[in-house]
Amino acid sequence: MLKNLLNYKFRILATLVLVFALAIIRAYEDFLFYDPFLNYFKSDYTNLPLPETERVCLFLNLLLRYSLNTAFSLLIIYVIFKKRELVVFAMLLYAIFFIILASGFFITLEFIGDENKMMLFYIRRFLIQPIFLLLFIPAFYFQERASTKNNVS
Repeated sequence: MLKNLLNYKFRILATLVLVFALAIIRAYEDFLFYDPFLNYFKSDYTNLPLPETERVCLFLNLLLRYSLNTAFSLLIIYVIFKKRELVVFAMLLYAIFFIILASGFFITLEFIGDENKMMLFYIRRFLIQPIFLLLFIPAFYFQERASTKNNVS
């Protein structure tokens, strides 16, 4: 077991460094990105009106943050699985999810934000946090195991 661990030390170290980079994005989010919802959702937002936003600036900052999280997530997927086709597939999924989530976020913000703040909260959460990475790694792992099992049989 220890020998296997030493064989994968570069992959483990690289993964840890990339996870640390994701943590840095989270730790310095107040300084790096324009997002009036950061402090809004930390407060008692249920009784407050939605904050005024500069929509274009908010979109560009959400795109920047999503892109940074996506880049580090794709690198983690590559380091773990060493398969380019998985990275390309994940990149396609990230792009599709961004279009759906960003559209949903701004439609919700514009039309039903005051009535449904929790929907706004959760859509935004998927845009600003690397949640998809937590879904993709186990999915790709089980896919790899299933394909390896089928090839052996």
